[in-house]
Amino acid sequence: MRSKLVLHAVDSHTEGMPTRVITGGIGAIPGATMNERRLYFREHRDDIKQLLMNEPRGHSAMSGAILQPPTRPDCDFGVIYIEVSGYLPMCGHGTIGVATVLVETGMVEVVEPVTTIRLDTPAGLVVAEVAVRDGSARSVTLWNVPSFAVALDRKIELADGRTVTYDLAYGGNFYAILSLDQFELPFDRARKDDILAAGLSLMDAVNAEGEPVHPEDSSIRGCHHVHLVAPGSTARHSRHAMAIHPGWFDRSPCGTGTSARMAQLYARGELGLETEFLNESFIGTRFSGRLHGTTEVGGVAAVLPSFTGRAWVTGTAQYLLDPDDPFPAGFVL
Repeated sequence: MRSKLVLHAVDSHTEGMPTRVITGGIGAIPGATMNERRLYFREHRDDIKQLLMNEPRGHSAMSGAILQPPTRPDCDFGVIYIEVSGYLPMCGHGTIGVATVLVETGMVEVVEPVTTIRLDTPAGLVVAEVAVRDGSARSVTLWNVPSFAVALDRKIELADGRTVTYDLAYGGNFYAILSLDQFELPFDRARKDDILAAGLSLMDAVNAEGEPVHPEDSSIRGCHHVHLVAPGSTARHSRHAMAIHPGWFDRSPCGTGTSARMAQLYARGELGLETEFLNESFIGTRFSGRLHGTTEVGGVAAVLPSFTGRAWVTGTAQYLLDPDDPFPAGFVL
């Protein structure tokens, strides 16, 4: 058996969304911060991301995370997030997957009832509190990066001439948030293609009008997620379909999206601090979230979110690349 590289992985899913956690075979990625490492990997080793995420080893909604030594002395591991659409600064479902894998494989010292793991991410410090019973991870609560509303009730014209009103918020990534009713579509998976097309049309318009840019890090930019809120949603229990660039749905409730949604609801005066918020995905799985306080990010008012979800290990693997493989970076169909 021949191979140009051997990549060690533990696969998991978080409330339905996969995370392929790469535990070995990459080596140390250059960079003084995790964001510098993210940008370096995107520039110089994107073929490995494509190999792992694209078919035939991955699929059109694949997501993953690469474990690294931390760049901060106060962290246990560093993480770079990879998926078919690129390199996220932060990924909530992926971090829940990472924390679960670290406990389930014994890569961290497991403490009951809670194992605390400090993770160095491109978006900043994220603390994972893993609820452990009988040596196994039962759920993970993430204390996410500060989140904030960027704009409320912003109007925009789409390519088809329709004008919609949306809010823009940040929870580790930027999210355009609006009611699905504005597209006159039912919250029905049978209409998923139409719902996805609607979300992508708004995404294109938002970025064409002017990419959102993080106030403290200009490398974190662009809107690649559209949160389409289902009819009947409230500030305590919200359902949604999450459209993601270049054209797929998040299967999980989306952790950074949950943080952005809570920041949006807080900015609108609809969600208070220390109030439980349930966020439900397109397939019916849930994260529970909560806001714990306020802060500022680059002079912008922000909130401090946490959210809780579950992940399960689905397998372990060694991914290989035969020198004669005609698809060394996989393919997209």
